[in-house]
Amino acid sequence: MSELRLSPIERLVKALRRLPGIGEKTATRLAYFLLAAPRSVAEELGQAISRLLEEVVLCEECFNLTERSPCKICGDPSRASGELCVVEEPSDLASIEKAGVFRGRYHVLGGTLAPLEGIGPEDLRIAPLLERIRRDVVKEVILATNPSPEGEATALFVAEQLRALKVPVTRIGYGMPVGGDLEYVDAVTVRKSLENRRQFSI
Repeated sequence: MSELRLSPIERLVKALRRLPGIGEKTATRLAYFLLAAPRSVAEELGQAISRLLEEVVLCEECFNLTERSPCKICGDPSRASGELCVVEEPSDLASIEKAGVFRGRYHVLGGTLAPLEGIGPEDLRIAPLLERIRRDVVKEVILATNPSPEGEATALFVAEQLRALKVPVTRIGYGMPVGGDLEYVDAVTVRKSLENRRQFSI
């Protein structure tokens, strides 16, 4: 059906279905909830989304989502600059921070290698990672990509790139379930994964 021929409700349901984990039923329920709620609820939601797009930027150092760059973590002198944790997405960084056991800094790749989807090394923030390690005194790089096939392939590729820089590389331990995402794992499991990290051998 053409976008122009959709009713306002159908258009909203279609937009909501683009969100992760939202199917047809949930999107429809949310749409009717917004219609039944006071107008201020929908307006507040719209303003929050608008402000999100206007006020959130990428940190110029680690590529985390932040209100100002550099972000609070990169600008915190108490964080151990010699420990660099490499994650796929900002949501993974947030999960590790929630566990409260890592006091180093981060680097967000912006995804994983996925050749079948046309995502190669040049589409990730691998070059800025290598540049950071050459510039800063980094004593350990922790590869905290998800234990999925794509995450493992990305970790292996990054480790190969780091070999020439002679920096110790570790991989988060397998407290993480295989095929799981950091975003949905509880804080205890994330803590165990970091505590049980191992040397990354290639």
